[in-house]
Amino acid sequence: MPHLFLYGPPGTGKSTVGKILAANLNLAFVDLDRLIETKAGLSIPEIMDRKGEAAFRELEAETLSTLMGWSDAVIALGGGALLRESNRRTAESNGSVVLLTAKFETLLERVKRAPEKRPLLAGDAEKKLSALLAQRGAHYASFPLQLCVDEKSAEQNARDAQILLGRFHLSAMSAYEVRVETVEQIANLFRALDLQNPIIVTDENVAPHHAGSVVNSLTQAGFNTPLVILPAGEAHKNLETVNQLWHRFLEAGLDRKTTVIALGGGVVSDLAGFAASTYMRGVNWIALPTTLLAMADAALGGKTGFDLPEGKNLIGSFHAPRLVLADPQTLATLPERELRAGMAEVVKHGVIADPNLFEMCKRGMDWVRQNLEVVVKRAMAVKIQVIEDDPYERGFRAALNAGHTVGHAVELVSRFELMHGEAIAIGLVAETRYAERIGLASAGLADQIAATLSALGLPTEIPPEFSREDILRAMRVDKKKSAQSIRFALPTQIGHVELEYVTELEKVIISTA
Repeated sequence: MPHLFLYGPPGTGKSTVGKILAANLNLAFVDLDRLIETKAGLSIPEIMDRKGEAAFRELEAETLSTLMGWSDAVIALGGGALLRESNRRTAESNGSVVLLTAKFETLLERVKRAPEKRPLLAGDAEKKLSALLAQRGAHYASFPLQLCVDEKSAEQNARDAQILLGRFHLSAMSAYEVRVETVEQIANLFRALDLQNPIIVTDENVAPHHAGSVVNSLTQAGFNTPLVILPAGEAHKNLETVNQLWHRFLEAGLDRKTTVIALGGGVVSDLAGFAASTYMRGVNWIALPTTLLAMADAALGGKTGFDLPEGKNLIGSFHAPRLVLADPQTLATLPERELRAGMAEVVKHGVIADPNLFEMCKRGMDWVRQNLEVVVKRAMAVKIQVIEDDPYERGFRAALNAGHTVGHAVELVSRFELMHGEAIAIGLVAETRYAERIGLASAGLADQIAATLSALGLPTEIPPEFSREDILRAMRVDKKKSAQSIRFALPTQIGHVELEYVTELEKVIISTA
């Protein structure tokens, strides 16, 4: 798997951020300058003083080259390490380079703290730093992945680097990788994770568009890959379909070394993941989400299951995938209505934990279409942070259910004529209006959320023809109930929700306007 290189001017905190980033991703951390010092038996200032900068640059190039044979790592580079074009080619052909940036005042303050470590800035640090930045300005600006590290903690900068890269490592439930890359990378990642015996589960809508790319990638890597194509839609998310999957696995001769690849939206990942969790007492699986809703929500967290006639997801299990590989390019084939529906979960993630993401959603669908990769990465990051803190939903992970108690009920009453995201949009507004009525949220919050959802083409009101009694009945069998009450995740402001138990459910849906 590729290395991750942190680069940038002196004082951007490459080593500090790099250590945290490496820990977050369960990777080794390498400081190139420290490795050079170990190899030379001299400090960087001593090398510069005794041998000169040219000799140091030669040693830097040699040391960087040796790292390319190592297992993937986070590598902090010196501020001029990629000035030599051959060094830049080495780094970019073996991984991703993230350039850290900061204001001049920030850099100057930091370099003055340890002037002995930066021989090129010895003496008049302010003048020399200004000259160095002017000299290297065009060079630094040429790197496409850039992260400003001003006014944020090293921990937040490391998290922002993960979002920028679209790369995460989860470990709270079971260790697995989450990547935002092209589906053609599946074979490389499959081998890197030492997985075997793939079988692809997809549906009739997704197969014509994306199954060929996945099968070809695995076939070229030497894998024989059976393909199971399910009927599409929530109506087929039931035990009968799971039973069909079990039998198809048996017919294909799959054993405990099998890896099930779920290629599709939330229905496919829930069904295939559940079948994997129960086949031969549990086999590996991978999620390749192809809908925005699945990328932002359904494919993450290890929740798998199917519906009963009485309600959604009433039967299921926690079974973490070994890999989630999300390719935003697959969203180009998604019908417009499904893309809009997926934005409901994105808005929800902004509401519960990421005000910046919510602001992005307010820009409307035209902006979203042009920035899908950014939207996917930020939405994924919210859910990942929540599920890492509470993998089995014993506490705050329930915040991810915002809008879902009413939403699931409305979806069921609609006989799934409403898409999941459309129902969640309605539920999110209804539950926020209830939070306002009980004084938990400030007046106007529901209108703010409703306006954002409406701008994305999503409904925000329970259709008047829907029976309130039917909705209440569906809510009472919802999986989130406890005794005579149901735990709701109620928005209090953009970026925060409170978990509250509600007994008088009719008050939640008495009026959504």
